[in-house]
Amino acid sequence: MSKLDVLRGNIDEIDHQIVHLFERRMAVTRAVGEYKQEIGMPVLDAARERDVIAKKLNMLTNKELQADVVLLYETIMGISRRQQRNLVAEGLENPNFTKIVTDIAHARTSVQNPRVVYQGEPGAYSEMASIRFFGDSVQAKGLEQFEDVFQALKNGEADYGVLPIENSSTGAIRQIYDLMTQYDCFVVGETTVAIQHCLMALPGASLDSIQTVYSHEQGLFQCEAYLNKHPKWNRVPQADTAGSANMVAKSGDRSKAAICSKRSAELYGLEILAEAINSNVNNTTRFVVVSPKMELREGRDKVSTCFCIPHQSGSLHEILTIFAVHGLNMVRLESRPIQGSSWEYMFFLEFTGDVTASGMEGVFRELTQSAEQVRVLGNFASNLS
Repeated sequence: MSKLDVLRGNIDEIDHQIVHLFERRMAVTRAVGEYKQEIGMPVLDAARERDVIAKKLNMLTNKELQADVVLLYETIMGISRRQQRNLVAEGLENPNFTKIVTDIAHARTSVQNPRVVYQGEPGAYSEMASIRFFGDSVQAKGLEQFEDVFQALKNGEADYGVLPIENSSTGAIRQIYDLMTQYDCFVVGETTVAIQHCLMALPGASLDSIQTVYSHEQGLFQCEAYLNKHPKWNRVPQADTAGSANMVAKSGDRSKAAICSKRSAELYGLEILAEAINSNVNNTTRFVVVSPKMELREGRDKVSTCFCIPHQSGSLHEILTIFAVHGLNMVRLESRPIQGSSWEYMFFLEFTGDVTASGMEGVFRELTQSAEQVRVLGNFASNLS
């Protein structure tokens, strides 16, 4: 027997003891949960948990393991809380949990021949995303601002909105995340569009004649390396890329140029002065399809949620433990500051799953017990190709 085999045998022996001790511990925590149920005591006792961890740290002889012991016992106590909450059915009266269950139960079927809105003008990348998701025959209409899309859904003027939420170069589109928390809408699908920005101007213009460049702020950011080679050009952000092309076309001014798609040049009769000027050659934008009602389409495998947590040590870890214990794969975590609250954040978390799967209701119940303003923003098919 090799030295490695001996060491692994020692580990197996220790693990054998750990498993049996863990079973004993869970039996005791179950009894604690039953007692809490009898007297109406809440599952979470934060002061008690802090005291438990402090005592365990004092027991350590190897102080280098302090952080690991904290992580170990935070995980163990997270498992114990899950056990006790399932036992006492705590959280069923939580309004956030009730809304989640209601939204899922009343999910609608997808709308046939839908009215679709997007932010921008014809030729915008959002229009291209609408066509990519719904097909060439889609009835798609451009609106001026991102919030106009949400208002159209709220007022029943549209069935779906298509909105950019993330770019591979510049990251999250922060306005969309903020608006998702303000409106009761749901993500029912996603798609991606490869972004290939072009610099375009009126026929007869040249790079030497350009003085001002217009585009959406994201377009300007994504082409910053190219624009830095022309430091004399003024950069003016606009509401959208295609609108910039339309404005340049109507201006009759050959000193003005726009950054947008090749399709915009064709629509507005502009001449392309430079192609593929975005800094990242693999520049891609992810778009979400938003609905005023939840939908549970075939092939759904991604769940989008949002929540806020107290600004205190371990609060985010407690949330992540829920997903780890249930074996759920987290694929994205984004945060946005909460307006009017210093150092408090709304978290947007996506994980793989189906909201109708066995055990998922328990996940949402635990989530609403551990966080505030919890919402399920949608369950849809992943489509990032």
